[in-house]
Amino acid sequence: MTLEELVACDNAAQKMQTVTAAVEELLVAAQRQDRLTVGVYESAKLMNVDPDSVVLCLLAIDEEEEGDIALQIHFTLIQSFCCDNDINIVRVSGMQRLAQLLGEPAETQGTTEARDLHCLLVTNPHTDSWKSRGLVEVASYCEESRGNNQWVPSISLQGR
Repeated sequence: MTLEELVACDNAAQKMQTVTAAVEELLVAAQRQDRLTVGVYESAKLMNVDPDSVVLCLLAIDEEEEGDIALQIHFTLIQSFCCDNDINIVRVSGMQRLAQLLGEPAETQGTTEARDLHCLLVTNPHTDSWKSRGLVEVASYCEESRGNNQWVPSISLQGR
């Protein structure tokens, strides 16, 4: 491996760490400011009513769920809608870390049903121009990925 290749690999790894941290920061801030829609059904309803308020769509799935055809169909439809409406999309793995970030109980113990964390929308109401460092970083990553013909970039929230 040449020096240039080593530097490129190191830069790519550092970029992924930066984007992952930005996504985590953004999710926490969006939830705190009531700018987060959680769940496939809830997200579809919001995108139907007010797609212009959505600035980021996160599609979360772990490796063991990759074979869930119904979930993959939902993701395909959501991705298509997001592309048609210029909404940035990021594919996320690490459902356990995602639940931890959003303050989900560790175990529902059969008393309450866990929220569907497979689709998360970050919104920005038309009345204000909320910008966070995390949102800018993630949007830049999405734009850079599209420039490389990767329309739905992926990150992993595991191991942080």
